[in-house]
Amino acid sequence: MRLLVVEDEEDLAEGLRVGLARTGYAVDVAGDAAEAYDRLTVNEYDLMLLDINLPDGDGFTLCRSLRNGEVATPGDGDLRVLMLTARGGLEDRVRGLDEGADDYLVKPFALAELLARVRALLRRDTAGRSAVLTVGDIVLDVARHVVTLGGERLAVTPKEFGVLEYLMTRPGHVVSSEELLEHVWDANADPFTQTVRVTVGTLRRKLGEGSIETVVGRGYRLGES
Repeated sequence: MRLLVVEDEEDLAEGLRVGLARTGYAVDVAGDAAEAYDRLTVNEYDLMLLDINLPDGDGFTLCRSLRNGEVATPGDGDLRVLMLTARGGLEDRVRGLDEGADDYLVKPFALAELLARVRALLRRDTAGRSAVLTVGDIVLDVARHVVTLGGERLAVTPKEFGVLEYLMTRPGHVVSSEELLEHVWDANADPFTQTVRVTVGTLRRKLGEGSIETVVGRGYRLGES
């Protein structure tokens, strides 16, 4: 899953980036509304953590623009929005939800609660996506971040988990390296790097050599059997 943190407090933004990345998410950071608009129009995100008070506007306006279709995002429009703010009054919470936010978290907050809310939002099944994915003998529990193969727990890195989750939502379909880089890595990833090939290779060895097929010139495909 790829997340966008829109937060102008640099220390908090970096803390969120590190905490979320350690959990396995690909995380980009925008320090103001203008940068957020730019990133939203270029990258496809699953969830946005949005501060209300921004140096060049406010999160309410950004959220409303997103929900009204005024931001031309490359995704399917199913972007979750979790508002983060020190303004915890009832009026602000109601306004945030009315403007299109999916959830609202008041500062200061514990990272554990933030992560729980992120997991809950990403579990919502509007796209027909289950919280537990199964392909053959492979079972991936999105919420618990656990992979089992034939009933045995499999040790995978956060990036391997992200690649496997993306492939498991598209069994039998070819997924390009560019698509994996877009959804599993953040904006700092080098598009010319071999990191996707290396990660797929190590994941294939853990799952079994026949698990992930390389389709020459096109990408990778996870078999349904």
